[in-house]
Amino acid sequence: MTFLLTNDDGIDAPGIQVLEELVAELPHLTVAPRQPHSGCGHRITALQPIQVDALPLADHPQRYAVHGTPADCTRLALAQLCPKPPHWVLSGINAGGNLGVDAYISGTVAAVREAAYQGIPGIAISQYLKGGQEPNWQRTGTWAAKVIAQLLKKPPQPGCFWNVNLPWPEEGQPMNQIPDLVFCEPSRDPLPLSYEKQGNCYRYNGSYSDRAAAPGSDVATCFSGAIAITHLCS
Repeated sequence: MTFLLTNDDGIDAPGIQVLEELVAELPHLTVAPRQPHSGCGHRITALQPIQVDALPLADHPQRYAVHGTPADCTRLALAQLCPKPPHWVLSGINAGGNLGVDAYISGTVAAVREAAYQGIPGIAISQYLKGGQEPNWQRTGTWAAKVIAQLLKKPPQPGCFWNVNLPWPEEGQPMNQIPDLVFCEPSRDPLPLSYEKQGNCYRYNGSYSDRAAAPGSDVATCFSGAIAITHLCS
């Protein structure tokens, strides 16, 4: 089984390094943005050349940094960089949640949506952050490994993909205690609509944790401490 790894936080982000460690013993290729592209959605580069830098590591020679978006990374990987089509695309692990309507904004999700367009199943994985705190990436990796192992046995429907959101751990939660995996529906509620006026500018100041959490939605599931898994279609 061959994996394509990508993200929207950039090739140097800790989340994608966690993914590389999880699949280190399996055939895989990393094609990720050279710079962070959080919140860029499904934007692609079509009117100018896209620079690609080879950034091999001693134990991972097939590693490329793309001066473009996450969707660009998937498209270039499938069209030019992969010796043969991968069996799965893994995107993340994003530093921050991608719940509900975030799927339309997220570059992490766009990378696997693009794979779904091309007929390849994918899993987008995000770590919800609480209060801007840095996650324990070792714990995040342990949780992600459990989810990936389960979802590899459940390929999404053609043209669809899995979107996974890991919760913030409870106070004192043991490192080896993995939250429940809950298959749920994506929230349809909007993000908080709040801006602060600064001169003739407006700065968004909505609180992610204050968003609506309808019962049974991925937002409610993740905020309650479970791993939220949604099945999304392109």
